[in-house]
Amino acid sequence: MKRRNRLAALTLTLVMGLSLVACTPKQPIESKDPDPSVTPTAEKVVYRSLYSSEVDTLNYLTTSTSKNTAITYNVVDCLVEYDSYGNVEPALALSWEPNEDATVWTFQLRQGVKWVDKDGQEVAEVTAQDWVTSAHYVCDAKNSSSNFSTYNGIVAGAKEYYNYTAYLLDLEKAVDGTDENGNPCKLITRQKDGKDVQEVLEPVAEAKAEDIGVKAVDQYTLEITLTSSRAYFISMVSFGSYMPTYAPFLEQCGDKFGTDNATLLYCGPYILSTFQHMQERVLTKNPTYWEPEQVFIDEIRQTYNAEANSIASSMFLNGDIDQADVPADLLSAMMADSATADQIHPARPNTSYSYWYLFNFKANFDAEYEPENWTLAVNNENFRLSMVHALNRVPALSTGDPVNPTGNINNTVTPVSFSSYNGKDYTEYGGLSAYVNGDNYNEAKALEYKEKAVAELTAAGATFPIKVYMPYNVSMDSWGNECQVVKQQMESLLGTDYINIMIYQAGKDSFLSNVRKAGNYAFMKCNWGADYADPETWTDPFTLGSSYSFIFESTDPTTQALYSEYLALVDAAKAITTDMDARYEAFAKAETFLLDHGFAIPFSTNASGYSMSRLNTFEGQYAPFGGASQRYKDQHLLDKSMSVEEFNAAYIQWQNGR
Repeated sequence: MKRRNRLAALTLTLVMGLSLVACTPKQPIESKDPDPSVTPTAEKVVYRSLYSSEVDTLNYLTTSTSKNTAITYNVVDCLVEYDSYGNVEPALALSWEPNEDATVWTFQLRQGVKWVDKDGQEVAEVTAQDWVTSAHYVCDAKNSSSNFSTYNGIVAGAKEYYNYTAYLLDLEKAVDGTDENGNPCKLITRQKDGKDVQEVLEPVAEAKAEDIGVKAVDQYTLEITLTSSRAYFISMVSFGSYMPTYAPFLEQCGDKFGTDNATLLYCGPYILSTFQHMQERVLTKNPTYWEPEQVFIDEIRQTYNAEANSIASSMFLNGDIDQADVPADLLSAMMADSATADQIHPARPNTSYSYWYLFNFKANFDAEYEPENWTLAVNNENFRLSMVHALNRVPALSTGDPVNPTGNINNTVTPVSFSSYNGKDYTEYGGLSAYVNGDNYNEAKALEYKEKAVAELTAAGATFPIKVYMPYNVSMDSWGNECQVVKQQMESLLGTDYINIMIYQAGKDSFLSNVRKAGNYAFMKCNWGADYADPETWTDPFTLGSSYSFIFESTDPTTQALYSEYLALVDAAKAITTDMDARYEAFAKAETFLLDHGFAIPFSTNASGYSMSRLNTFEGQYAPFGGASQRYKDQHLLDKSMSVEEFNAAYIQWQNGR
């Protein structure tokens, strides 16, 4: 029996007496002479919400951004899923078994699961080959999958195939030329420091998609071979890159795959039956779903409104929608009003995301922000540490949570309670414990590092104040206010003769691609979501090729040396595969090194603030990685939103149950 089935009684008490719509269906009014042949039916359960930012893509094989996966994780199932406590449960895989050293995992698949189109018409059966198709797609460089990191160096043959396909793409753009010795070669033009640079294109050994370690043993048996022992691998297969894909349909769609609801097939609890760009999205219960008894909401209706952040609260109170985030500037007033206070509660504490303020070493921004001067500053460790110790997170977080701003403060890259071994939390290993139990904010240290930085940067030819270009996404409710507080607070401490934080309001469309991934910032809040249950996942934003702070693009010798040392520490930790205590200690050493040298400023774990919702978040699936917490499966629709008191009681009961 699945554990979630044992949660039914808990759910009823968890909500403090709130009734469940699906458990008490309304009956149609009978006529004076009812027809005995007609069976009364329950009213359709509909969950309504607003959105203000449209998806970039529905291609779950390439995307990992939450606004996209909020849909895709509800329409395509993974090999495994989670109960409300974060325990792994069978989904499309009925069972799984690793070999002795956890390098080969064998999955026995559920039979009879169907692929359907947007109209619910059956197309094909889900088979083991569908995971092979996905692996080949994700690992082909031409598809530019941001999810390749979940295969890279993890699944056997994945890295080799990716490198070879990337080489073939370069070969198409390369021209004939000669190397420095006059020998014939292929030359490729790459961008470095904002300039086109011609380099010799080095050949790469041929690799085939068939060499990737994802094999269909038979129609219902899937085998995945890893590069090394990974006891935590089962937690990775709930990520989008490990979702199945039906090859004939993928080939038919080509580059159009996942561009709308007609270019997707569905095997999850819902079908995206309606997709009208920047108008409306409707998720409808899948009539062929393998576990229909766990899908309690019949329809999820999402309506576009550019002003969703400001109007959602009033629409919720009017009964027009079933979920609304409460704007930070309205929270205090609404909490003080008895008519609204009993419907507001905080977001569920979780470790799915970690937020940090990052320094960008790429400096790919306009000349008015003086990128060359910033490059001198950011490569100076004392400058970075002066800002590390100058950031007071409490007033910054108060812009999003004036009620409990300290509740989500995070002192490390890896959140507390994300993973543990033998009862010891990862963040208690090594030097991380000092960070967890302390606070980076220290005025004396900030000024001490400032003095050192001024002397060193002046000698290096930098000019003051250092312009600190800090953009934010206008669609994020409290982010702009937070930036203003950060600017005022840090400039007040360090002095406007030292730094000039220049806030820029960036458009909500393509913010990720135009700002963060492009390196179009100097200093900015960024985040990362975990991909699997191991501290290794939190090193990914800082490794080679990552589109975060671009440390690897620095040409400064000191920064290069520090970064090489960090990578060596990470590699040493990765190499430890059987002694988990030693593995955790090694990763903690690497993370401590990153923080000691001021490459990131830990900020918070969950920035979701407060909301009103007719969902009980503790009833739904839960895991700090993958998309479990974004799924509507297993959730009922409540008559009213929880209050803070009801929410806190439910949270305590959830913790006790866990």
